Amino acid sequence: MIISATKSNPDLVTTPGLLPAGNNIVANYTTVMEWTQFQFWRWVANSVGYSLVAGLVGTLLSVAAGYGLAKFAVPGGRIVQGAVLAGLLFPIALLTVPLYLMFHGLGLVNTVWAVIIPSCVSPFGVFLGRIYVEASVPDELLEAARLDGASELRTFFSVVLRLLAPAMVTIFLFIFVATWNNFLLPLMMLNSTELKPVTVGLYGMMSYFNPQYGAVLQGALLGVLPLVALFLGLQRYWQAGLASGAVK
Repeated sequence: MIISATKSNPDLVTTPGLLPAGNNIVANYTTVMEWTQFQFWRWVANSVGYSLVAGLVGTLLSVAAGYGLAKFAVPGGRIVQGAVLAGLLFPIALLTVPLYLMFHGLGLVNTVWAVIIPSCVSPFGVFLGRIYVEASVPDELLEAARLDGASELRTFFSVVLRLLAPAMVTIFLFIFVATWNNFLLPLMMLNSTELKPVTVGLYGMMSYFNPQYGAVLQGALLGVLPLVALFLGLQRYWQAGLASGAVK
């Protein structure tokens, strides 16, 4: 992608894929900016905003639900767990049309909430949170916190969340990447150019009758940089979680 982002359409056909050709970096970047009417970086910021909010809220909801299912005698808890596992089997594409009808009825179509709210729900996050709580949060520690007078909310936020940090990083990464890569949901929900994420924006560029593939690849390369930075920044926490799980 890095090499191809420097090429023009003829260069992509006439030169080997792993060998650079004429330097078209500036020309491709200019093409991206002109075609998107200088909205490209706004689309990248939209993707970052959608993914960040969905990742933070979805992680908190997932570990809270997993904690409740693992440590409390919830009426119908087994049914809820079965529903969560069933949710892992459904691809998001099957739910997009029902979600659109629901949000259209609520008057939330073409708003940021139409993308953020569905993205906050993660059956995988709930499942992983429950498994990690069962393995990493001892009942004795919870009982000690309650004997010290801590409320359930304080026990959760002051004790449980500290123990679940590696799992939370993993869940956050999964939700962040899933929201970033989600294409069909924002394509159906959003009509405004200002609200588009970078995935939908680049799709519009590819649907043009004469797309400049080098420019599209450069846009994809620039759009994936926040994901690379996120993985590099959270790598040590993820590795710590893997090591902790191995020891346990």
